[in-house]
Amino acid sequence: MNPILNIAAYKFIALPELRSLRARLLALCKSWELKGTILLSAEGINLFVAGEREKVDLLLTELRRLPGLEDLSPKISETEHQPFTKMLVRIKKEIIAFGVEGIEPGKRTSPKLAAKDLKRWLDEGRPLTLLDTRNDYEVKLGTFKNALPIGVEHFRDFPDAVRKLPPQLKEQPIVMFCTGGIRCEKAGPFMEREGFKQIFQLDGGILKYFEECGGAHYDGECFVFDQRVGLDPSLQETESTQCFRCQTPLSEADQEDKRHVPGQSCPYCFKTPAEQMAFNIAQRHEAIRRVTTPLPGSEPRENYKSINVPQGCDGTTLLEALCLVVKEVPRAYWENECAHGLVVNLQREPVAATQIVRAGERYRHLFPNVTEPDVNGRIEILHEDEALIVVNKPAPLPMHAGGRFYRNTLRHILSLVYHPQRPHPAHRLDANTTGIVLVTRTQHFAGRLQPQFARGTVEKLYLVRVQGQPPADVFCCDAPISAKSGELGSRTVDEESGNDARTEFRVLKRNAHGTALLEARPLTGRTNQIRVHLWHLGFPVCGDPVYLPGKKIGDTQTLAVGDSPLCLHAWQIKFLHPLTRLPSHFTAPPPDWAGDFAK
Repeated sequence: MNPILNIAAYKFIALPELRSLRARLLALCKSWELKGTILLSAEGINLFVAGEREKVDLLLTELRRLPGLEDLSPKISETEHQPFTKMLVRIKKEIIAFGVEGIEPGKRTSPKLAAKDLKRWLDEGRPLTLLDTRNDYEVKLGTFKNALPIGVEHFRDFPDAVRKLPPQLKEQPIVMFCTGGIRCEKAGPFMEREGFKQIFQLDGGILKYFEECGGAHYDGECFVFDQRVGLDPSLQETESTQCFRCQTPLSEADQEDKRHVPGQSCPYCFKTPAEQMAFNIAQRHEAIRRVTTPLPGSEPRENYKSINVPQGCDGTTLLEALCLVVKEVPRAYWENECAHGLVVNLQREPVAATQIVRAGERYRHLFPNVTEPDVNGRIEILHEDEALIVVNKPAPLPMHAGGRFYRNTLRHILSLVYHPQRPHPAHRLDANTTGIVLVTRTQHFAGRLQPQFARGTVEKLYLVRVQGQPPADVFCCDAPISAKSGELGSRTVDEESGNDARTEFRVLKRNAHGTALLEARPLTGRTNQIRVHLWHLGFPVCGDPVYLPGKKIGDTQTLAVGDSPLCLHAWQIKFLHPLTRLPSHFTAPPPDWAGDFAK
């Protein structure tokens, strides 16, 4: 089988009519069954191409016909297989991405040092600094002895890295190098512009050095950007490969490491389950910071609430249906909203108050130019896996859209962070309550977790600080709680028609200033259950804006950022994990108001 010829070449020169040149070169390369990449730019050409020798020669002949490319001289190596999978010819802004204006290697570059001259300098022990301008992952496979790596993940990071070099290097001779020399064409003039006075670039890069000098003064291999991964000083393909996951080049020793799982991990990216969890959560926290800075509801925007026509309103007017569905709003309000075209159908067409409606129809109540109140967006992820997200919810932060809140909610923020998934909280906490919330990542897992709440098999523990000190250390409350809401959505104890409710309490600490820290265990799941029971017993929750001392109802539902907190925290939870079906237990760190107990 004939060997495959591999060529790599570049030249900084003005190239006109790039589109027609691209089309011609792509057609010719495909007809010659060549594979690789040719980058074209107004600043020049950069290519890595492989194929049969005579076909590669045809390409070089074609390129050398272009004005300025008559002396194009490629670096050549041979392989027994084709190292590329397809042929690409692309037009780019730069043939090597750098992103610094005013650097034009076609007009001027730093002095070039021939490979044999560099070897002679190194043989003589001449004082100089060898600067490796390549990316960190390339350096791992090999570099010149005692070379200084610039320390970048991408060549675009080179300018910032140069500015961090020791100032004394500006007066010393520096020989920079890369794989084939192209990066140094831009790196050298930039360093000179930054004040470095003795800059040389290795002509032809590492590959030219290997060709002329072998492996003298070099440790390891040279990383190349094709399926060969690494070349030794004789320009032969080595046994090195790349990690599928992190793209780090792997030596034979790396491949023997037990942390190397082909297609999954390598010694450089392997993480234990705990490390991977911590890494994932750190990424989520950064995403939360991005989507909450600023808060998603901080910009004025049109919002709406859906209105579904119930069976009892079939055949009535829209106005009658609105008054029945939203009882707390006066009739005159709805007359005014309809008159101003703010009640629309699903096609966004205004609907008259007198229109006859049918059961099951849906309408929307529009709210133009709404800016939502600020919330606490510092959501903490305690755990995540394929099925479940465990959140430590801050306060104030509503769980779902409602009232004045549409996008400044836990659910909306999580939907932005986990897009395209739409995580769904399996239960609720009040906007002013902090602590654990279980969130499922799909409807499938929601179907496994939510029934546990409905059956009452989920065990929940809360921390709560109350005004006053209960006489007993252990006590409970069985007072039934009203099914219908009152002012500010509040509930009350309703001995006649309320829903059964039971909460068990235990005093954890009695404070000198007349408050007490309690553990609360709700055995049922009624709205505001812990707050209502403690209010009923005469020990209202500290900071509660609704259930005030003396059985009074306050005038605020959701606290503002900066207000004294509601001292109620969802502390611990036990349930069957929706994926493994095994018992699971999570704890949310106690807040500062829990005092010494938090420590």
